[in-house]
Amino acid sequence: MDFDLLTTVESGGCSAKVSSEKLSHALRGLAAPGDPHVLVGLDSYDDAGVYRLSEDLALIQTVDFFPPICSKAFEFGEIAAANALSDVYAMGGTPLTAMNLVMFPSSQIPLEVLREILEGGLAKVAEAGAVLIGGHTIEDYPPKYGLAVTGAVHPDRIVSNDRARAGDILILTKPLGTGIIVAGKRMEMAGEADYRSALDSMKQLHKNAVPLMWNYKVRCGTDVTGFGLLGHALKIAAMSGVTLVIDSSELPLLNGAYELAEQGCIPGAAFRNINDAEGRCDFVYGGDYSLKMLMADAQTSGGLLLCAPPSSAGDLLSELKKAGFSRAAVIGEVTEKQAKDLIIR
Repeated sequence: MDFDLLTTVESGGCSAKVSSEKLSHALRGLAAPGDPHVLVGLDSYDDAGVYRLSEDLALIQTVDFFPPICSKAFEFGEIAAANALSDVYAMGGTPLTAMNLVMFPSSQIPLEVLREILEGGLAKVAEAGAVLIGGHTIEDYPPKYGLAVTGAVHPDRIVSNDRARAGDILILTKPLGTGIIVAGKRMEMAGEADYRSALDSMKQLHKNAVPLMWNYKVRCGTDVTGFGLLGHALKIAAMSGVTLVIDSSELPLLNGAYELAEQGCIPGAAFRNINDAEGRCDFVYGGDYSLKMLMADAQTSGGLLLCAPPSSAGDLLSELKKAGFSRAAVIGEVTEKQAKDLIIR
């Protein structure tokens, strides 16, 4: 169906998230009853929740949905599903089942568009080796789509955001800039090849990264989405009681993203993320404004930020590249706690 979903939104994908600061304020004091089976819960601000069923099996549960991030319905379904599945991969797990979350204005947009969104989501769930088992649909504008996903992980293999240790090496699996590229597409500033490259990056599953995380003893990480690289790195620093040091010269960027930022094509979510993060960061890298905004750019189905043991980081990076993450890069390291949670050099 030839319908441009980007015409329905001003802020799509993970850029539509409530800011980190506002979310923290809303959750303050909200405590679920204690349960010894909850291995990762509300207090961690992690990618997903983890509930232990037995000594060798735990369930991962996550939910994610958002307004359109691209023009074509099928691709929107693919990207929204990949983004939701990424939370399970980020925790070191394997997706098992998924359920559709659909908000769609059936009187304003042809139903064929809805079908194509669902077909895209189903295709990505199948690629993950999971099973789609149901869902829920309501009337709403603009349309929104995502998944509730259940996965499995051995309790000893959980990757969480509170286990970074001084000396760990920071690896980012995908390049930055999806928010800026999509904004450029909406404003007719982005080149078609650059836009297609961003879509391909957002569609890519982290399925092949999980066995490597196990093999190379990664125990701390997160996926980089709506709070940008800065926001998600700060979560690791705060939850682990360490400082992360990022080398800005090593950051992988999507083709065309830096040039668009230079032209002023910067989505509002990046400014929101900067406001939330700036007081906890020490920017000592020379003051490249465009690069700073790329670090704050809200990513949709972005990369995994992994804290790899120094003895295995080089091998992990090499294996990630062989597994299809050609732009994966070492972007910094973890140090003992310093005055700031995050240092950008």
